[in-house]
Amino acid sequence: MRSRMVAALGVLLWPGSAAAQPTEQAPTGIAVFLRALDDGFGANVVGPIAQVLFFDLAFWDNAAGDPLQLPFIVVWLIAGATFFTLRFGLINVRAFRHAWVVTTGHYDDPDDPGEVTHFQALSSALSATVGLGNIAGVAVAVGVGGPGAIFWMVVAGFLGMSSKFTECTLGQMYREVGKDGHILGGPMRYLEQGLSELRLPRLGRFLAILFALMCIGGSFGGGNMFQANQSYAQVADVLPIFSGGWGSLAYGVLLAFLVGIVIIGGIRRIGQVAGFIVPLMCGIYLVAGLFIIVTNADQVQPALGHIVSEAFTPEAGFGGMLGVLITGFRRAAFSNEAGVGSASIAHSAAATDEPVREGIVALLEPFIDTIIVCTMTGLVVVITGAYRGGGEEGVLMTSKAFATVLPWFPRVLSLAVFLFAFSTMISWSYYGERCWTFLFGTHLSIIYKMLFLAFVVLGSVLKLGNVIDFSDLMILGMSFPNILGAVLLSGKVGGALRDYWSRFTSGQMQPER
Repeated sequence: MRSRMVAALGVLLWPGSAAAQPTEQAPTGIAVFLRALDDGFGANVVGPIAQVLFFDLAFWDNAAGDPLQLPFIVVWLIAGATFFTLRFGLINVRAFRHAWVVTTGHYDDPDDPGEVTHFQALSSALSATVGLGNIAGVAVAVGVGGPGAIFWMVVAGFLGMSSKFTECTLGQMYREVGKDGHILGGPMRYLEQGLSELRLPRLGRFLAILFALMCIGGSFGGGNMFQANQSYAQVADVLPIFSGGWGSLAYGVLLAFLVGIVIIGGIRRIGQVAGFIVPLMCGIYLVAGLFIIVTNADQVQPALGHIVSEAFTPEAGFGGMLGVLITGFRRAAFSNEAGVGSASIAHSAAATDEPVREGIVALLEPFIDTIIVCTMTGLVVVITGAYRGGGEEGVLMTSKAFATVLPWFPRVLSLAVFLFAFSTMISWSYYGERCWTFLFGTHLSIIYKMLFLAFVVLGSVLKLGNVIDFSDLMILGMSFPNILGAVLLSGKVGGALRDYWSRFTSGQMQPER
């Protein structure tokens, strides 16, 4: 039971993780010790947590030959997104155009308090979400649920825009400026202070500490070790100099050095690097995808019709349609992290005196991550027919789809995977460091950064599957305290939104340029 659950968790969270095996054999004694440690940790820690987070709410068909899986964590994330969408009057629609205007810098004021611009905050948060989930996760969704899963991914991304708006508005509302001048914000702040204002100080403190601990754990694993491990596997396949022998160690040290240059500089440096890398790698990926779509222009309309029709197909009865819906929602939730709360840490550092304005900028993240990038991948996979019976899964399916038109693209994809991993690591280092500071103080933040760089090297040379699965569970688990607190504080967000929107629509609020 436990092994089956952890195996499913690995495919669910990080498609292709099973392929990332160590490139060199450790001595027998060490190998046996690591295996025993890994198995014990999985059986006593990972398995029990997974049973809670992935509790199957579709319990009525557990005896069926092909039971429907309805993970509780996915329902929690989607229920929260739906609540925020309705609570704030389709803010993801009515503020969409304004969000783009703000992001382009028209409301930037150099005198506003903060450390980064709206665009840099958006790029920093996007760099933690746009990545392997967009490349491999979409292919997994199509492989499991068929083309119809893409439709439901788009729906989930649309709803997730409201979750991002809520949590990032709260991050700005309750941020603080530390003694060193750095911004301290995120769920650990608004959970503690916001719920204290609602006369729930004990609940707020508990949820804040729980979130911070989970975020630190997630930053070391899913936001670090897995990224280093997967990027090494891709790079070593293209650059033989890193394969075998001491190659993995050399790669890990080099990657840690590059990451260290960025993260030691704090959010300003992270924002600058992310502001360059994210548009670049998204641009390369989208241009290649658009080229394939244009080349097969006559197949676009049939592909879109196929995606929509299969989203509602009754081929396997209601259970079949519901299964496709769940697959799409599940992959979108894991791709854009809407409701997890991580993005609010980056957005709290944006230079603005209008919390709602930064929340409006943040709602673009699920749109870019899921509705644009994931849809692009899905269309390429469907148009090229790469999902039909080839045996490839995850990133290999996506690579095959692009290679049908661009035979050289798998090499470019390797570079994209490296850049995606690098940008994800620098953003998650900031998330974890802010939570570390919340728990232990600013003066000890250098300890966290050193530990983070050590995990970069470990992630390159080791495969500790259950440690990584545990960290991924921590990332998903962050949504429990975050969504609960955000729902309780939704009244404060609603009041701030009404005030902001009335000033914006009446013309009182004018762009800086």
